[in-house]
Amino acid sequence: MSADSTRVLIVGTYGGGGVHQYVEEQHRRLSDRVSVSSYDMEMAPAGSGVGWFVYSVLLALWAAIRFPFRRRPDLVHVHTSHRFSFYRSSFYVLFAAYVWNRPVVVHVHGSSFDEFVTTESRVLARYQSLVFDASERVVVLSAYWRDVVSTRTDEESIHVLPNAVEPSSYDPEFEVDLPRLVFVSNMIERKGVAELVEAIDRLESTVDRPFEVHFAGKGPLSSSVSDLADAHENVIYHGYVSEERKRELLSEGSIYVLPTYAEGLPIAMLEGMAGGNAIVSTDVGSIPEVIDDEHGRLVEPGDVDELHDALQSLVESPERVEQMGRQNRTQIEEQYSWEEITDELLEVYSRELPELRAHRADRSTDAAV
Repeated sequence: MSADSTRVLIVGTYGGGGVHQYVEEQHRRLSDRVSVSSYDMEMAPAGSGVGWFVYSVLLALWAAIRFPFRRRPDLVHVHTSHRFSFYRSSFYVLFAAYVWNRPVVVHVHGSSFDEFVTTESRVLARYQSLVFDASERVVVLSAYWRDVVSTRTDEESIHVLPNAVEPSSYDPEFEVDLPRLVFVSNMIERKGVAELVEAIDRLESTVDRPFEVHFAGKGPLSSSVSDLADAHENVIYHGYVSEERKRELLSEGSIYVLPTYAEGLPIAMLEGMAGGNAIVSTDVGSIPEVIDDEHGRLVEPGDVDELHDALQSLVESPERVEQMGRQNRTQIEEQYSWEEITDELLEVYSRELPELRAHRADRSTDAAV
């Protein structure tokens, strides 16, 4: 079997959000290196209530019932998160490993996976270990998540692979003549929307120099953002925006703000860095491994005073913001670009697939010659 005919199956969800975005880009990037296909575990649109939950379960069951009739691949890459996502994806891990007898790579996302793993339920803890142990490799987003997952499986099977973005999709405007604060995310409580609205409202009376604030996204807290925009001429609420418009906003921005309560390694933050923004965020998940005082400011989740002070200090220091933006763009190009991450992902696969490993060795030899 040649490397080009090596069949990799990506199992994920296509209901929107960071994981959807990652899976689509992963498929695109791998398509000219191996034979790759995708399978949708099915995900109901965002919602709540008993009816929504039942619908979500039925969608997941129907997807699971259809899965065994697919052509058997050489390797299965399963994306997972916490709670329901983990239970749903565990079927695909166990089926591929024990029925298809194929190597499985489990890719852990999820803002609250650390809380999920530290469960007091012995039954759940054992089930988590069963799923991870069925996998040849467990991919996590950072050293923090490696430590979390190592409580459930052998640390030697864990591979740290951060999220990625495409730097060339962004055209940063590094010069900060007019500071532009940008928030592009879901308008939900976990993203710290309420705290950001309050901090911006205070900022209007504590900062003398002109600045703009751009919000984009939709969700239950959209009305509070809309009210803020109605109250201040320099606050613009764009509502839901296309990918192209999102990239324009980030490229035009100077400070990307994400006062989140829980994250893995947020792709939106990496996109903000690719757009040449300084970052104001919180010290949760993998964020402190990426952002320090040279790249932005970190605050405690839910602390409006800290958030206000961090924003004020950057709005009043445009030269510092420009320097941070340039450093962040360079960091994305060197550590978080899809080109780099795709090569590393193929290296993970090659450890389980001899023919792919041999092909990569031949390519390295040809390049050296």
